[in-house]
Amino acid sequence: MSTDIRPSLGLRPVINVSGTMTSLGASIVVPEAIEAMASILPHFVEINDLQRKASGVIARLTGGEAGFVTASCSAGISLAVAGAITGNNLLAIERLPDVVPEKNEVLVQMGHVVSYGAPVDQAIRLAGGKVVLVGQATSTHRFHMENAITDKTAAAVYVVSHHVVDYGLLNLKEFVEIAHAKGVPVIVDAASEYDLRIFLEQGADIALYSGHKFLGGPTSGIVAGSKELVRHAFLQNMGIGRGMKVGKESIFGVMAALEAWENRDHAGIRERETSYLNLWKRTLDGRPGLTALIEPDPTNNPLDRLRLIVDPEQAHITAWDLADALAKGSPPIIVRDHEVEHRYFYLDPCNLHPGEETIVAERLAQELDKARASNEIIATPIENRSRHRFDGGLRWPD
Repeated sequence: MSTDIRPSLGLRPVINVSGTMTSLGASIVVPEAIEAMASILPHFVEINDLQRKASGVIARLTGGEAGFVTASCSAGISLAVAGAITGNNLLAIERLPDVVPEKNEVLVQMGHVVSYGAPVDQAIRLAGGKVVLVGQATSTHRFHMENAITDKTAAAVYVVSHHVVDYGLLNLKEFVEIAHAKGVPVIVDAASEYDLRIFLEQGADIALYSGHKFLGGPTSGIVAGSKELVRHAFLQNMGIGRGMKVGKESIFGVMAALEAWENRDHAGIRERETSYLNLWKRTLDGRPGLTALIEPDPTNNPLDRLRLIVDPEQAHITAWDLADALAKGSPPIIVRDHEVEHRYFYLDPCNLHPGEETIVAERLAQELDKARASNEIIATPIENRSRHRFDGGLRWPD
């Protein structure tokens, strides 16, 4: 591991057991990408030519016809939607988000309108798309989508994420079937997905990935799919995409990360992560008020997480107070706490440096021992977390 620069910057040396979270820096960048970025930074290149080289690598890894690199997967949503609206009409591209073509409606299942740090539907609206919600939050049927498609429908967006409702909605194959029957292209937001080929194989016209999550590349997004639709999305760099541009280092870094992905020891990584989960489970098993379960990823990524269910009456602490204690301690441990109001949180093993798994186990034991020694149950109102959730951002800068 290289020298830790964080203390010299006054930054907390957090340990990430939350996952591939943008708010924590997403992932550990692979050495191949770091080397590639450093090698190209001193030199001038013609960016469009470099993007063409990236297109070949993206096509090979995803099975798409073409691809390019942009600022983020969120940027990819906006560019792909804008491309579906404008095609190659350069004047329309310059005028976005004011829409010249009337064909600007974009279908999204209501249960897919989630926030990944910002609302999915905002990325569509930035491109001039008019969001048309399909079905209800927990129920979308064929007739909902079939009747939502009109002559103004430009595209349909499908979101793959642990945040979405995972029951009662149309699966991707059926979503594609209905859209394609009426000539509507399908854009898949697969930001945090491990499988680079499955969404295009299931019929999506464009698949969008994060370059900086499981791939371990620089902060970036990858647009892959149909040559025509990718080209129309790429042309948005002459319009709204200008503010979503990436430099030569990000393009080349993504290329290197993709090529490293082909040679990565995926089975070895899974074995190592499983050993972390087993260590944490052994640490937690038998402690009063705790249930530790190793569970598979809900979107079928090839990884497991440990769900820690907390009974505050026995453990003497709530799940959210335990999560907060871990985050405030030394070193800070940031857990996956999206559902903590249901009395559990997750530990994700995919972004640890060697030895950090032991520190996580030790910190868990310390905080749980401290809670058990308390005469009173540590139980702050869950509403406090909601009330203060955005304090850090609202105070910025100090």
